[in-house]
Amino acid sequence: MTTDMIIEFVGYLGSFIVLISFLMSSVVRLRIVNGIGALIFAIYALIIRSYPTAIMNFCLIGINIYYLIRLTRSTRHYSLVEGKPGDAYLQYFLQYYQEDIRLYFPQAPLEKPKEQGIDTAYLVCSDAVPVGLLLGKRREKGTLEIFVDYSTPEYRDCSVGAYLYGQLPAHGIDRLVMSLPTEKHAAYLKSMGFTEKDRVYTKDFG
Repeated sequence: MTTDMIIEFVGYLGSFIVLISFLMSSVVRLRIVNGIGALIFAIYALIIRSYPTAIMNFCLIGINIYYLIRLTRSTRHYSLVEGKPGDAYLQYFLQYYQEDIRLYFPQAPLEKPKEQGIDTAYLVCSDAVPVGLLLGKRREKGTLEIFVDYSTPEYRDCSVGAYLYGQLPAHGIDRLVMSLPTEKHAAYLKSMGFTEKDRVYTKDFG
């Protein structure tokens, strides 16, 4: 493989990664992958001495970094709305994301949560748009048993969980408990500081 072929390959690789980034449902992943593609393409542009293209891609890298910082701030434009199981909008949210929710919470009672003993519901909103949902049942001594702890795909890599858990103590919740989560959600719980014993995951506040 000649040097010219290698250089051309670098250009194609950068372009391909930038295009792939727009297929990402997660905003954070989109920004990360797009930034990587822009960096590769900027290097290619410098090699072929296309300086306007290089400058444009370095600007894209800076834009991606700026928005990544905003996206990962735990207090960014979030608000917590307390609802009631069975609320019309909450049911609409559950129905709209039902297929995706079932991937992570296959046993959760989504159709009639109130009739299944769920008595606690919180929506996390970003600029008034619901991006996260917590459904649970209150137990003794400030314990909340979790049935659904869901974030929409666009915000799944963001700080919805960190914000939510930071707000719960003010609502009289001192401990979160979840039993037998799916493998995908178990990994998330561990990353959020839950401890596991016999497939029961627990997080204590304070």
